[in-house]
Amino acid sequence: MPINPIAEYKTLVFDCDGVILDSNRIKTDAFYEATVSYGEDVASHFVEYHRQHGGISRYRKFEYFFSDILGRSADDGEMNGLLAEYARLVRGGLLSCKVTEGLFELKALTPDSRWLVVSGGDQAELREVFTERNLFSLFEGGIYGGPDSKDEILSRETSNGNIRNSAIFIGDSRYDYESSTRAGLDFLFITQWTEFREWRDYFHPHKIPFIDSIKNLTEINPGENYE
Repeated sequence: MPINPIAEYKTLVFDCDGVILDSNRIKTDAFYEATVSYGEDVASHFVEYHRQHGGISRYRKFEYFFSDILGRSADDGEMNGLLAEYARLVRGGLLSCKVTEGLFELKALTPDSRWLVVSGGDQAELREVFTERNLFSLFEGGIYGGPDSKDEILSRETSNGNIRNSAIFIGDSRYDYESSTRAGLDFLFITQWTEFREWRDYFHPHKIPFIDSIKNLTEINPGENYE
């Protein structure tokens, strides 16, 4: 039987938000609600920064919020308070939002591939959510997130042999592409739930392959080009 092209990769690395879970909007709304007490304009500015920097951890984003938007250091307990409020706002949504179609079918098509999640989301939160949603067992390579950056995680997991070549990163943001390229991974862009509005203009000159959703990977005819 012919092999699906995606099964030729030894490692599949997935972003979470916008790829596995329909959670981008949940997190965007949470960033706004967590910071609106500082002013609506301030919160809107922060949300736009978040959209332009999808895939970067909440820790780095809230650091930017204080240093570049407010132009000051966080008061005692202020940073932890915002992080806790943000986590409270997103948790329910992560447990109830849609899971992408085709994930279990793709797993069956890639029995020899190691799967990992490398996300900008909080690592402990991700592992709890994936356990509660019965997704944890799909990712034998592990589920990783903040406060470590994607660059740090990809470098570490490549160095320790957990990410084996050939490897592909499946993501939905500019940062996903940039960090995976720096790590030497191939990249596939998922358009279904992305908040990267300029993705067509950005990816076209780079000739980056893109598909609508994970489900499309289960429908590829052997040998078909899915750019």
